[in-house]
Formats: sequence, structure tokens, C-alpha cells
Amino acid sequence: MKKSTSIYERYIKRLLDIILSLSALILFSWLYLLVALLVRVKLGSPVIFSQLRPGKDEQIFKMYKFRTMTDERDEEGDLLPDEVRLTSFGKKLRATSLDELPELFNILKGDMSLVGPRPQLVRDMVFMTDKQRKRHSIRPGLSGLAQVNGRNNIDWDEKLNWDLTYLGEITFLGDVKIILQTVLKAFIKQEGISQEGMETAEDYGDYLLNSSQVDEEKYYKLQEKAKKILNN
Repeated sequence: MKKSTSIYERYIKRLLDIILSLSALILFSWLYLLVALLVRVKLGSPVIFSQLRPGKDEQIFKMYKFRTMTDERDEEGDLLPDEVRLTSFGKKLRATSLDELPELFNILKGDMSLVGPRPQLVRDMVFMTDKQRKRHSIRPGLSGLAQVNGRNNIDWDEKLNWDLTYLGEITFLGDVKIILQTVLKAFIKQEGISQEGMETAEDYGDYLLNSSQVDEEKYYKLQEKAKKILNN
């Protein structure tokens, strides 16, 4: 449960987000150019992939990433499954978390924070309980407790529980610890990048359906709700 807002959370956290994201963008500008060039050569354009995600107070924003998939479609014009469109080059970008670099622009803009619950898909949000949706009471993060405690190798219930745990203890030292653990686990050890047995992580709705926690009628009803939110 979220406690009263601390001085750090109210004033200092956002200031640090601006300073650190801007510094990283300047310091690693050469890396952005290099990755952008490689994506352009390997996958074509656009270089940047954007996707609508729920942010603070469930306001929808565009999250930016380097592209890791092709635009291959079937005969009816629908995109092929993720595992088909994800190239070996794209897998390397994800394994090194370099595809996440453009999210620093989201942090600078104020859509995201360096540390917080990861911004999930709208079609994940609609399946969450009211308690779980409290994760949207703060800015989503580039990394968070779930990412340093298993990332995609833990199930959805654990992920969302870690998000709620973070809400109750947002501190400067806690955020620093998460950032250092993220560098170690995601960038150096490359732990938990992919869900075991899958190229991409399973949607929350699919997880609930496959584990018989929702029936098909509710599943399709909530999927339609997600589409309406995105269309609006």
C-alpha cells in the first residue's frame, strides 16, 4: 500500500530523472547513433518503434524503443507472430537492453522515471485488479523491483506484487540500489531478458486465460475494452 509522499518522491526524484537522463543522452549520443545506424541497415525504417502505454494516473503515452522486429505480414495483411518477426539482431538488442535506450527521452519528457513499475501494455492493464492498478499512481520506470528480482522469468503475480511493494518504500537509497542491480543483471549478466520457453513475454490476459483465472468470455470482453481505450 502506498504511504504518504516523501520529500524525495515529491521533489528530488523528478529532478534526478531530468539530470541523469539528460546526462546519459549526451554522454552516450555516439551509442544512439551507432545503434540507430545498425537498426536502419539490419531492419530498415523506421528505426524507432513507438507503442502506447499507460503511465501515471493511467494517462496513455507513447513509449519509444529501438526497433527489434520486422514488419512481415500474412496474406490477409496481419502482422506475423512476434517470434517470427524477431530477428537474431533484434534478439541481441534485447539481450543487451540496448533497445531500451530511447526510453531516456520518455524520462526527460516526464512520461517515465528511471525507477518505477515497468509500463505494461494497455491490454495488460485492463486485466489488473483495482489493487494492482495502483501501480499507475506513480510514473512507470525504466527499471524497477520486478526487473531486478527476475524480470521476465517470474510470473505476472510476482511482477505485480513487486510493483506494489515498491509503492510502499520509495527512497533515494532504494532507487540507487535498483539502478545498480539493473546495470549488473540486465546489462552485464543479461538475466531474465526472455521468458523461459518464449521469445517474448506472455501478455497478462493470456497468462490469466492459460492458468484458468479468467474464462474466454471475460478474456475477449477485456481485450475489446483495451482496443477501445487505444482508439480513444
